[in-house]
Amino acid sequence: MLYAILFLLCALAAAWAVVALAHWHWLLGVPVFVLAFALMHAVYVLIWWLLTLPVDRSKPIEKQNPRAREACRGVGRFLCLYGGLRPHISGEEKLPTDSRFLFVCNHRSMFDPLIVIGYLYKWNISFISKPSNMAIPLAGDIAYNAGYLPIDRENDRAALKTILTAADYMKRDLCSIGIYPEGTRTKDGELLPFHSGSFKTAQRAKVPIAVACVRGTEKIKKRLLLRPTDVYLDILELIPADRVCAMSTAELAEYSRKRIEEGLKA
Repeated sequence: MLYAILFLLCALAAAWAVVALAHWHWLLGVPVFVLAFALMHAVYVLIWWLLTLPVDRSKPIEKQNPRAREACRGVGRFLCLYGGLRPHISGEEKLPTDSRFLFVCNHRSMFDPLIVIGYLYKWNISFISKPSNMAIPLAGDIAYNAGYLPIDRENDRAALKTILTAADYMKRDLCSIGIYPEGTRTKDGELLPFHSGSFKTAQRAKVPIAVACVRGTEKIKKRLLLRPTDVYLDILELIPADRVCAMSTAELAEYSRKRIEEGLKA
């Protein structure tokens, strides 16, 4: 509710600035609108940051901050709206409601996690992300409070620590965890090799793996501000926890990649 009210205030404040200055010099209307809108969004993020309060990132969180989680949802929804996304989600009935799980998906655009954050809110999925995303001022603290974790793939010891922390979050029922095993966004639409180490998170926590594929997000940057983009997120399969523990991480990575590959061709 708070993010909806703040969004309305942002829009009203920006509109007021445009109308007021348009009477003075209409050419100033557009830049003032942009500046006012950006300022109000900055205030929005600052308020959420104050409500969630920063945490000590040197240690895992003891519990998930519900206000931080709601803030992440609001940002996800806003950015999807601004990007002109029309999300089409299928297979939600395959996601468990009585246990945590590891969410595995391909990665095509910065909008991929925003769709999950904004539209699969019910399942409380927090992502393992690259350190630069978590280093964003204010937003990084909010995300950390919501259970998001940075992973440094160049440092094996640090990466293992993140994997173990993510497994602990699922064991303690804080949240489910989302990963992109490719490690980065694909530039040509083709699936990149999967990093098998991230699948150890599910094995450590003894939780199922939800395999999903996303299509269409790579088109957003070409249509931004021009026309809406249909985006498809399909939940393909839920691999049971006992099967997850019986397979090696390499087998899980290979199987998940194959299922996503099939899903992209469907």
